[in-house]
Amino acid sequence: MRGGGALFKVVTETAAACGRSDHLEEHPMSYITTSDGADLFYKDWGMGQPVVFSHGWPLNSDSWEAQMLFLASNGFRCIAHDRRGHGRSTQTWDGNDMNTYADDLAALLDALDLRDATLIGFSTGGGEVARYVGRHGTDRVSKVALVAAVPPLMVQRDDNPGGVPIDVFDTIRAGSHADRSQLYKDLADGPFFGHNRDGADVSQGIRDAFWLQSMQSGHRNALECIKAFSETDFRDDLRAIDVPTLIIHGDDDQVVPFEVGGKASAGIIAGATLIVYEGAPHGITDTHKERLGRDLLDFVKS
Repeated sequence: MRGGGALFKVVTETAAACGRSDHLEEHPMSYITTSDGADLFYKDWGMGQPVVFSHGWPLNSDSWEAQMLFLASNGFRCIAHDRRGHGRSTQTWDGNDMNTYADDLAALLDALDLRDATLIGFSTGGGEVARYVGRHGTDRVSKVALVAAVPPLMVQRDDNPGGVPIDVFDTIRAGSHADRSQLYKDLADGPFFGHNRDGADVSQGIRDAFWLQSMQSGHRNALECIKAFSETDFRDDLRAIDVPTLIIHGDDDQVVPFEVGGKASAGIIAGATLIVYEGAPHGITDTHKERLGRDLLDFVKS
């Protein structure tokens, strides 16, 4: 499932010539294997108390690299995996749902035997973190941070009248079927980073990186994840969070509206701290990376 045999042969031979061949052949990259045989790629940077990052749709762990570098440079062990079907992880046919995502996160924490970890989830990753707590508790967790996250429930329903109409998600699904490459370009050039707002100046590089990461996801995986992030009800999961929780959300988020996401979650999680980024879009891991890094560092150090 991992591929790259010829390249790996070159890397290992070069390492052997430099006297660094031990263990490389057994572990060419960092992966864990889940109970159903999916290989999950993960990054593991730095040393210290663990901070575990869960990424958004349809991205991968590269989307967290600014915050991982910053926190790892300030004395923390930063770990982030590519969700199944995304990035370098296996593009499984099934399992594209929040319960499986949460169980995959549990498998990662168990495999690395992480203790007193801070879990940080962005967008869809926030749902993954919430569902992890709902299914697996907080024995391994000391803190939780939700960043522009999808909980408590995105879609509009009779018991969630302020949610986003299902037509919005149906349109995204239709765009994925018709031309998902263009869909991702349109998201990056428009609402995701707020590039459609007057005076916005989001670099071409940031927008291109979004497209590149998105195209690394499996077509079916990304398509089914739309239902997972939009229709999963996380309200009971949020009530189960019994550790210090930080919520960060932009009040000009056009993807997960502030009223639907951060504000609503803060009203459910006991004792949660809410930080509102005024005028900020959804993709604050890039547009507000310095401020976000400082706020997360203050939280994990507290």
